[in-house]
Amino acid sequence: MASSSTTIKITLKISSFILRLLLNIIFFVLVIILVIYGSRTAFNFAYRLYGPVSVDEDPGRDIPIKINKGESSMDVAGKLELNRVIVDKYSFYFKTKLQNKVIMPGTYRVNSSMTYDEILDIITDYSKSEVQDEDIDTENNQ
Repeated sequence: MASSSTTIKITLKISSFILRLLLNIIFFVLVIILVIYGSRTAFNFAYRLYGPVSVDEDPGRDIPIKINKGESSMDVAGKLELNRVIVDKYSFYFKTKLQNKVIMPGTYRVNSSMTYDEILDIITDYSKSEVQDEDIDTENNQ
């Protein structure tokens, strides 16, 4: 009897050790996967924020974008992403905020091969709008 209880105790200790070892391995593998995924996501976001990112290669597609008065930077970024002019609306929004750019209302022609900086240069300069408001033009000429 004593030998069977000893065998059961040894079997339980071994199986407990193996189970703890497997759970530790699974935990560390999951931590490594999360660190890799988080690092990759952070790198891609930073690259879109500071790197020369464009959706298409030259010559790209010309796309008219109408920006209405009172639209937020996030609304404009959403429009640009929806029209496949930019890769990610969040990185474009942060780039706009970091550079303290003010997006001007109007109708602009942007290209899918433009970088975020080139797009911002166009949509923050009212003189590059294709449709000029006559009231603003008369104020500028006087």
